[in-house]
Amino acid sequence: MRLPLTLCLALTTLAAPAFAQTAPHAEPPTNPVLTPIPPAKDADVATLDGILAALYDVISGPPGQARDWNRMRSLFVPGARMMPVGGKSKDAIGIRLLTVNDYVASSGPLLLEKGFHERELARRTEQFGNIAHVFSTYEAKIEKDNVTLRGINTLQLMNDGKRWWIVSLMWQAESPDLPLPKEYLPATK
Repeated sequence: MRLPLTLCLALTTLAAPAFAQTAPHAEPPTNPVLTPIPPAKDADVATLDGILAALYDVISGPPGQARDWNRMRSLFVPGARMMPVGGKSKDAIGIRLLTVNDYVASSGPLLLEKGFHERELARRTEQFGNIAHVFSTYEAKIEKDNVTLRGINTLQLMNDGKRWWIVSLMWQAESPDLPLPKEYLPATK
């Protein structure tokens, strides 16, 4: 069976790799990965302080206040992971591997319904060249449940020469069996 020439050309075009479909002298992408993301505010991504402040700010708000999820997406490199660690006991610990969109879908409605505020208490940063690892101790309040939580967010970040990106964010909440160590708490005066 012979296929019409136009159908053969269409199938060949669809099967070609994406890079073969770009102009030979096209400008390199402005993002480190070729996935569209919302543009970030310069102040949110210019410094490590800025990106951490934006992260805490974007998820915080009273009940009924919509979060700016595009702002949150703009902080993360495409394909980034968000990974809560925890369990029902100290012997049954697990991890959930989420994309930013998974987090928005699963936690967004609860943040909207209950109100949630998270703030940084202390930070430890290690940086080499364009990479950084941050341990950020947090305190979170679930407004409608009158619950306060503390824990540690650990972030891996990269700077592409223009801005900072969150590559991964993993966190674990404090528990009676796992209190926060003094070295990860604010210095006492």
